[in-house]
Amino acid sequence: MTPSLTDRTSLARFRARARRAPALFLHEDVADEIKERLTEVNRAFTAPAVVTPFPDLWQMVLPGATLVPDAEVLALDPGAHDLVIHALALHWADDPLGQIIQCRRALRPDGLFIAALFGGQSLHELRAVLAQAESDLCGTLSPRVVPMGEIRDLGALLQRAGLALPVADSSARRVLYTDLRQLVRDLRAMGESNALDQRHRAPMSRALMQRTEAIYRRTFGDEQGRLPATVEILFLTGWAPDDTQQKPLRPGTAAARLADALGATETPLRNQGD
Repeated sequence: MTPSLTDRTSLARFRARARRAPALFLHEDVADEIKERLTEVNRAFTAPAVVTPFPDLWQMVLPGATLVPDAEVLALDPGAHDLVIHALALHWADDPLGQIIQCRRALRPDGLFIAALFGGQSLHELRAVLAQAESDLCGTLSPRVVPMGEIRDLGALLQRAGLALPVADSSARRVLYTDLRQLVRDLRAMGESNALDQRHRAPMSRALMQRTEAIYRRTFGDEQGRLPATVEILFLTGWAPDDTQQKPLRPGTAAARLADALGATETPLRNQGD
């Protein structure tokens, strides 16, 4: 049996704690970006759904949307929605492809799917210094930060899930912290504490925290002594297939030459023996 990536019970507890005193500036950034992207789509969505661990935020962003919790089985009815948003939760999924397939099945024909999730460059500074500090002190490494996918791999999941016109893109943000404890507080207040199933259950020791911060400052600290933390957000977009959607032409069926469109002179390829 394949071990689980995520301890879902602990993840739910961490998110409940975060909702009591949240720091959701990254979620707010994502919500603003998705709203901006929706204005560029020439369509009014009347039956949206959002998969989110923070429904209060999305209730204000998309009033009247169906809000469902991030779970292994999503509470989405087949064919019920013309828009499904998976909002900053897909990186915790044991089966991200299965999550996208569930969202695609919930879409009406020509419905839109948008996912936003943390990408592989997120917290690369913290991951590097934690690994070095733990190796120095303990001689071993333990899983402390959830592994995050790369844009190329995650973008391919859209086609595997049966979505048409797939697009994957990313944006990065650099957040500055006065010390490591401030960074850890923000992670806790976003519900992003370590919920890996194979993690060490004991809290990080003071010695490890101090060693990590010292390496962080030496390796990545800026001139003011602040600690930078990179956040990469990946956006995955695809459409439920529909006969009305544009289809690519078959090779050889183009009605115009590319050279003519570019105003260029076409140079035929030569055979190797010429």
